[in-house]
Amino acid sequence: MQIGIVQFTAGADIVDNLALARDKVQEAASRGARLIVLPEAASQAFDSGRLDKQAQELDGPYATGLGELARELGVTVVAGMFRPADTVERDGKTLNRVRNTALITGPDLHVAYDKIHTFDAFDYRESDTVRPGTELVTFEVEGVTVGVAICYDIRFPEQFRELARRGAQVIVVPTSWADGPEKLYQWRILTAARALDSTSWIVAAGQARPGGQEQAGQSSGPTGIGHSCVVGPTGRRESEAGYEPEIIVCDLDMGDVEKARRSLPVL
Repeated sequence: MQIGIVQFTAGADIVDNLALARDKVQEAASRGARLIVLPEAASQAFDSGRLDKQAQELDGPYATGLGELARELGVTVVAGMFRPADTVERDGKTLNRVRNTALITGPDLHVAYDKIHTFDAFDYRESDTVRPGTELVTFEVEGVTVGVAICYDIRFPEQFRELARRGAQVIVVPTSWADGPEKLYQWRILTAARALDSTSWIVAAGQARPGGQEQAGQSSGPTGIGHSCVVGPTGRRESEAGYEPEIIVCDLDMGDVEKARRSLPVL
């Protein structure tokens, strides 16, 4: 199966981000990709303003805009966005929380996965503004079962193992990873470990690093570190981007999953 990873830097405006996403999806499709994965927060970058102000449901302009393009191109697109969730009280403030969602849209589907593990770490509390999801999601592309996780989920191996038990041969991971000391090292280890835990293909699409290579390694919020990657079911890194915007197109052999699971039956 031909997959495409779109690594870019989203901005503050959902309309501009939709236009950028559409252009990049078209480019990946023109290079043969049938499953195209965009980053977490592709509809609005973290640290660019209140997420609830531009949050939309699956029938809103952002999701339907990508859905129409996916149907036109005959591809399946996975893209990070935010949906309205609930209202909570935090430290005397009333907050309108959102769902951190991976939109999954294509010729025969238009569904969502909501991030289960919110990023409450490194002095950041995503749960203040994001309501955690509760349900695992898989879907089919060209006869291949694909599971979904988002960013911080990758630190929780059982989610990936359970997706594999439910038939996932590929697990896509839209991401907006934070930069800082040891963060790239951790990202590389975690993506390889989750591939090994689940004996699945890991397809992780990240936000490019704001400021690019010049800012590399400096501490940041969860606004992107680049390094989108494809990791095989034996943990080998088959492809990896750098810090800058980039598109990766890669062919995934499901025979590799069958072989790995036969020789290493960890599930």
